[in-house]
Formats: sequence, structure tokens, C-alpha cells
Amino acid sequence: MRRYLPFIIVIGVALLAVGSGIFFYRAKRSANPTPKISKADTAPSGESIHALGPKDAPVTLEEFGDFQCPPCGKLSEPINQLQKKYNLRVIFRQFPLPMHANAKEAAFASEAAARQGRFWQMHDVLYREQAVWSKSTDARALFNAYAGMLQLDLNRFRKDMDSAEVQRQVETDQQRGADIGVKTTPTIFLNDEVVPPKQINP
Repeated sequence: MRRYLPFIIVIGVALLAVGSGIFFYRAKRSANPTPKISKADTAPSGESIHALGPKDAPVTLEEFGDFQCPPCGKLSEPINQLQKKYNLRVIFRQFPLPMHANAKEAAFASEAAARQGRFWQMHDVLYREQAVWSKSTDARALFNAYAGMLQLDLNRFRKDMDSAEVQRQVETDQQRGADIGVKTTPTIFLNDEVVPPKQINP
């Protein structure tokens, strides 16, 4: 938690500014245009949004993450704590990177769990056990074990992992990220404004 103090300070300033009626955060200007998103809770037909917290929360944090990305894993618990403490709106988007051999399968596992109402539980398990499955040559077996631990219907879980619907959901998130300039993970937006990477990573 301590290593991510700059990021936590950004969130704290955001909350204070919202409380005083000020537009809470502007990303530092650079030579490149700042990526911006809008209407994070508006999904095309058939798209699933993974969100915690009230839709009318003053601060919405949208993360584009990769379950095999070490910084994403380290940031997961601080985000969870901030969400609970300040009742933020937290949205997770899939953005598995090609360099991570098991990342896309992990994304499929989380989406398959989502179809049984256990997305966030699988999300937390995948990050907590990242050091184990990320090095495995049979990550699918571990994902099945995690599904069993979460008391999911395993036959349905396996079927959903291989389904076109699950693959399409991951691709939809990836395309959304690409369209707004996301190139790496974690990429964080606060109320549609990108947080500079140096304020996220220690």
C-alpha cells in the first residue's frame, strides 16, 4: 500500500475537490493529447460492465488491466481498499497484453466466472495467485481449481471459457482501450481523465 502513496494521494485530492464542487483532477499536459473517455457506464448491447460502487458516485475509477501484469496485481488491493473506504465507482476493463502468455486465458476465466456472478471474486483470486499461475504451463488447470474454490458450476465454467461470447467481451474491452489510446497496463482513468503512469507506478 505504501508504495502506491502518490496514486492514493491523487484519489484523496480528487475526493476533496469533488466535495468542494471543483472539477477534481486534470492530467498534466504533455506534447501528446491526453486520452479521455466518456460515459463509462454506458455499454453497447450485449456488453457486460464489471463495476463496484454506486453509479452516482462522485469519483469513478476505470482501470484497464492485465491479470498477469505485476503492477496491476500490486495495485489491486489498494484500489479495493479505496473503493470500500470512499465508496468509489470502480470499473474494470480487460486489456491482456500479448507479452503475457497466460493473460488472455486469465481474462477468459474472469469472464466465465462473471457469467455465474463471481467476476470480482475471480478477479481477486487471479491477482492474489498471480505468481503461481503466471508461470504455469497449464494455467487452465489452475483456473479450473480457482473456479471450484469459488463453488462455480465447473462444466459451465469450462464451456464459457471457450465461448465466443466470452472472447468477444475481452475483445470489446481491448478495442475500447485501443480506441482511446491505452497501450499499457495498468491504465487508470478518474472521471474520464487519465492518471499519468508515474503517479500510479512506484
